[in-house]
Amino acid sequence: MAVNGNPTVRRRRLGAELRRLRLARGLTSTQVAEHLLISQPKVSHLETGRRGISPRDVRDLCGLYGVTDQQVIDSLMEMAREANRQGWWVACGEVPYAVYIGLETAAASVRSYEPLVIPGLLQTPAYAAAITAETIPLATEEQIAVRLEVRLRRQSRAHHPARPFRLGVVLDESALRRLVGSPEIMREQLEYLNRLGEQPHITVQVLPHSAGAHPGVSGQFSILDFPDTATGTVYLERFTSDLYLEKRSDVRHYSAMFDRLQTQALNPERTRRFITRAAQELPAAAALLAGR
Repeated sequence: MAVNGNPTVRRRRLGAELRRLRLARGLTSTQVAEHLLISQPKVSHLETGRRGISPRDVRDLCGLYGVTDQQVIDSLMEMAREANRQGWWVACGEVPYAVYIGLETAAASVRSYEPLVIPGLLQTPAYAAAITAETIPLATEEQIAVRLEVRLRRQSRAHHPARPFRLGVVLDESALRRLVGSPEIMREQLEYLNRLGEQPHITVQVLPHSAGAHPGVSGQFSILDFPDTATGTVYLERFTSDLYLEKRSDVRHYSAMFDRLQTQALNPERTRRFITRAAQELPAAAALLAGR
């Protein structure tokens, strides 16, 4: 059974794949509309995810586009069926990055560069609580509690014993040196990070300050790849609004950036030693902070 995702996300991804198949067949949206006896705007709405589509319509479009691989057809029809299902996070209340959670839930792999903080999927509960409370100045206690609940529940996807996705993370050294919460919270977080990095489906690498300039200087980004579509999605997190890039050229560009970051970063074994030293240096860093 496929993973339940955000309906809007499912529609967007399904629509993007149907558009790709149409263009590969050399058809215009007007030609498709005429063949199916529907309006051209309906075809456009289907391809942008603004309108749902039935499995039967998906099957008919696959026939029109010359898709003969039954596995591909079945996968697209399943995406159409799941478009009307709600994700688990809907019951948690208002979640500002619900679209991203839907993508992450359906992803087969995530590659992420984080310059400032430990990424949510790798955070301890104490670190997650501290970073959430300290970085959202206008949030109510209820909103903070919702964000924390969702963040910790997201982690089950990365650590699921039967179907974990692959997670590759490049962390800037700043994320290790920034004291979040307290020295005790940071030590627990760094030790936890090392334990996670030993799991076969999780790769953690540190990009030390000595690496100099690199492709990640412009900020955080994540690349999500999916098992049932040929295209991935680039996620750029911003404070009040997020950006999603789905053009093949954009995904290729950010994939090349991530490959370069991995090359410049320490390998996983050297990363674990680096993190261990950072944890050992926490008392001195805390003393320096207290005496400022």
